[in-house]
Amino acid sequence: MTPIQKADLLQGTLDMLILKIVALGPEHGYGISQRIRQISKDVLNVQQGSLYPALHRLEKRGWLVANWGDSENGRQAKFYRLSREGRKQLSREEATWSRLAEAVTLILGTTANQEV
Repeated sequence: MTPIQKADLLQGTLDMLILKIVALGPEHGYGISQRIRQISKDVLNVQQGSLYPALHRLEKRGWLVANWGDSENGRQAKFYRLSREGRKQLSREEATWSRLAEAVTLILGTTANQEV
């Protein structure tokens, strides 16, 4: 299956995915992109050119907090974690996504002769 690039994701989906990954525990940028790829079974592939602007945007909005620390390979990396407001935003995003996914599923499940 061909990986889905950022341009193929719905507007705002990348932000929600980042918030969800960081909710699992503090993570640096490369680790976030790897977790998204791994958990999605290689379907979602977030490039650095999309990831880092999104991380900076989420940090600026106060949804992420960043601190410098040592990565697995001993290099300094910026680790991101959810703020309290970020946790609230993730909850809102998940609720919206659930409604959207349900609506799309309903539409895809209709047939030409089916009445609504």
